[in-house]
Amino acid sequence: MTPAINLAKKKKIKHSVHQYHHDPSVESYGTEAVAVLGQNPQQVFKTLLFSMNGDPKKLGVAVVPVANMLDLKAIAKAAKAKKSEMADPSIAEKTTGYVVGGISPLGQKKALPTFIDDSAQQFESIFVSAGRRGLEIELSPQDLAGLTRGQFAVIAK
Repeated sequence: MTPAINLAKKKKIKHSVHQYHHDPSVESYGTEAVAVLGQNPQQVFKTLLFSMNGDPKKLGVAVVPVANMLDLKAIAKAAKAKKSEMADPSIAEKTTGYVVGGISPLGQKKALPTFIDDSAQQFESIFVSAGRRGLEIELSPQDLAGLTRGQFAVIAK
């Protein structure tokens, strides 16, 4: 089990785990999850880390649909930062304890400010990485927000 799954179990959150064989030649982990699981690309979310105000170690977490991109201006505004940029992958891995392509918004080594795209609220459940490539956890957007102390904001484009 991963820290993400353990957290959901510990907090007694209703969830489902979906595992599939990850193809190492695939470059888009989110697109692979959508295809293999046969899900709506608006309902499967990717976890992206961003840095704020030019400080590579001042990080936040953005959870956006696989079908969309993170709007860096919108996430900066949501995080009350002057500007934001994508985090350095090695710093993201070190900070979260997960590898790129398997970073879960749940159970990270360090609690970071978390923002979930507002579109998640239209679904009864959404899929996010469970902490490993080829492993997704399905849970309600409200439970995800509760577990991460996250807030909903319009952050995708």
